Amino acid sequence: MNSENLLVTGGCGFIGSNFIRHLLANADFKGRIINADNLTYAGNPENLSDVAETRPGWYLFRKADICDAAVVRELFDNYGIDTVCHFAAESHVDRSILMPDSFIQTNIIGTFNLLEAARSRGTGFRLFHHISTDEVYGSLGPVGAFTEETPYRPNSPYSASKASSDHLVRAYHETYGLPTTLSNCSNNYGPYQFPEKLIPLVILNALEGKPLPVYGDGKNVRDWLYVTDHCEAIRQIMEKGRRGETYNIGGHAEMENIAIVEMICDLVDEFAPPPKGGSRRQLITFVKDRPGHDRRYAIDFKKLHKELGWSPAESFASGLRKTVRWYLDHRAWSERIRSGEYQSWIREQYGERE
Repeated sequence: MNSENLLVTGGCGFIGSNFIRHLLANADFKGRIINADNLTYAGNPENLSDVAETRPGWYLFRKADICDAAVVRELFDNYGIDTVCHFAAESHVDRSILMPDSFIQTNIIGTFNLLEAARSRGTGFRLFHHISTDEVYGSLGPVGAFTEETPYRPNSPYSASKASSDHLVRAYHETYGLPTTLSNCSNNYGPYQFPEKLIPLVILNALEGKPLPVYGDGKNVRDWLYVTDHCEAIRQIMEKGRRGETYNIGGHAEMENIAIVEMICDLVDEFAPPPKGGSRRQLITFVKDRPGHDRRYAIDFKKLHKELGWSPAESFASGLRKTVRWYLDHRAWSERIRSGEYQSWIREQYGERE
């Protein structure tokens, strides 16, 4: 990747931290990574603690709020930023229903601030890559898949705020000639995912014998993408993708929620058999569906495959097995996340958040 100073926003989160690890493990990457993260509830510097210790000079962390335009400008000026990979976002649908204001601020205003700072760099700026979601397309019927030409029909404050940020990125390319690429991905899973998301929540609850909540009838369908496959797709898009283009990234793994929960129960039973026998499937509990719950998503990534040759390396079965094994082997990480202990460390290091 042709970048001397790459700004990764939200790099302490789930996908961002995996991307930084993936990039630094790639011998072709020769630049410096500046990770800017505000360390809100899902941002955990522990996700990259070993990277910070072993790659001095190649990796820098700065606590920064992208909603503060002055802070963003200072980052660009101090570190000579020439490339951006923009992960930072409020991303949990349930939270967006309860607290939509923070989604508007981070996902729209934060993206605007970054685009303005990138535009101010002039011809020395190389690329702004924006990470988005398939949820901007709305809900699908029983057949078909989202393509890059699918009209936007967001159904939650989260997806509406992401759709807005996508439109801003496109507008800055068309109006100002800013070099951009944009990717819309399906549901990610894998190591370091915050435990309120479906897969880690079910893994940890199953391990502890707690109820496994499933919305509605459990028949909602999502396409699932292993996080390392997503990271490799982003790397290829940033390196070889056509500027101004959008690329869909999917895992070719459509699954009903209830089927995923059952698969996790079986894997946890295999890796950690319950002391009294039986199946953890008995813990499945159906709960009231959430408002605006899209029925089905599916991603068509033919454009990405045709132009750049990318396809997911993991099947859902292989990726889920790796994911369950990781969470069982990293119980201490999960406990610190769920107890809020990591937030205490953040307060000690950086002071109380405003």
